[in-house]
Amino acid sequence: MTDDRRDDRRDARGRQRGAARSRGQGHRTSQAPSQRRRATDPARTAAYDVLREVDASDAYANLVLPPLLRERGIAGRDAAFATELAYGTLRLRGRYDAILSRCVSRPLDQLDPEVLDVLRLGAHQLLGMRVPAHAAVSETVGLCRDRVGAGPAQMVNAVLRAVGRTSLSDWLDRIRAEAPDETTALALTGSHPVWITRALREALHGTGRSTDELADLLEADNTAPRVTLVARPGLVEADELTAGDREARLSPGRWAPTAHVLASGTDPAALQAVGDGRAGVQDEGSQLVTLALAAAPLGGRDERWLDLCAGPGGKAALLGALAAGRGARLVANEVQPHRTRLVRQGMRAVPDDAVEAVRTGDGREVGTEEPGAYDRVLVDAPCTGLGALRRRPESRWRRTPADLGTLTGLQSELLGSALDAVRPGGVVAYVTCSPHLAETRLVVDDVLRRREDVERLDARAVVRDVLVPGAEIDLGADDGGAGGLDVQLWPHVHGTDAMHLTLLRRTA
Repeated sequence: MTDDRRDDRRDARGRQRGAARSRGQGHRTSQAPSQRRRATDPARTAAYDVLREVDASDAYANLVLPPLLRERGIAGRDAAFATELAYGTLRLRGRYDAILSRCVSRPLDQLDPEVLDVLRLGAHQLLGMRVPAHAAVSETVGLCRDRVGAGPAQMVNAVLRAVGRTSLSDWLDRIRAEAPDETTALALTGSHPVWITRALREALHGTGRSTDELADLLEADNTAPRVTLVARPGLVEADELTAGDREARLSPGRWAPTAHVLASGTDPAALQAVGDGRAGVQDEGSQLVTLALAAAPLGGRDERWLDLCAGPGGKAALLGALAAGRGARLVANEVQPHRTRLVRQGMRAVPDDAVEAVRTGDGREVGTEEPGAYDRVLVDAPCTGLGALRRRPESRWRRTPADLGTLTGLQSELLGSALDAVRPGGVVAYVTCSPHLAETRLVVDDVLRRREDVERLDARAVVRDVLVPGAEIDLGADDGGAGGLDVQLWPHVHGTDAMHLTLLRRTA
């Protein structure tokens, strides 16, 4: 009887139909297969468009996504979903490429970039977010049909189903087992280029930390940072920071007395103090090194300060507020005119009598043009930005070892200019948002080898002096390079960007 019923369900071409269809109760869509699920939701579309801007225009996601969400009216949970999808995909691109390469029949660089970005977005939903597998696949296929075409959508469907058949932990075990060495395994599973992974291992060792921390460091780079505000001293009090948003919640920073952590879900731009420049969004490590320069011991006058590479202006605004409270004046110098405008905008709340000038100029020339003219000088040197990979995840895929040669030469010139511009007895802070030894200790050592009028200060002692009262900070072993005097912060240890600080005093 069972066989007869099955025969009754076959059509004239011998294809078996479902029970409803055999009784004439089925529904047949009028759409061709290529027209089904042609689109996806606005949040996924926004994330895809951000990835395309990053790839095609070398844009930064943190500059593209917020205005895009505002223009399209994407807010609340949808905005949070789009943000995690875009940033998470960019951070974990290397991991997902290693997985996708095992599910695609040809090398990934032979795929159209648009298709590869769709696959990465689907992989992140399947393996990095709490999205049901069927939704991750169907919505990503719909996105592909809408943005790329029906043909590639079939391939995307097949590949993502293959990805989803294996758990993330099993994928990572497979990648580790097939990697040629431990560093490559960490690089692939931790989603960093191999050369950066090696450099971070060397930096940990060179600053007195254990290389066993490398996996934790890579994981910290792949974790979205908290939004931290700076309350610029003398311009705003802590209890005024949430004005303009009754739902905003703040907690004190861990290290810097000026730092306040904003609870997730609050747009800092909605806060009145941020809007008028009395406060700003600034990493706590960035605040800490700025406070250290202002607190470094100084002999003689303390009247004229210089931020040599001031753009985009966060440190300059904090320095300006500190200078105002001490009766000093700040010169903010920036080589790029558009960044000079950002500095001027960022310093709009600093009292006029504390700002001598916001100007455009080549920092390498200041030491010749104004020798011995300043009491404190900040050199926030252009660098690879390897210390802020959690904040700018696309940077890791753009930087190459070749960048170091150009940057370290520039860093040495800027530091030399700063040391010429500071008076004897004055202090220079050399700062980079990179832990790479070539950009930190080796630059300073190279400059000091050619001078006899500079001494290294104990930056660790100064940083400890400016901490929140009662805070105890782990700065690594005392013999960790530079005689244990320099400071290197780390995302996995301090919850900050990987900021480096060297303090130097000009002698007679």
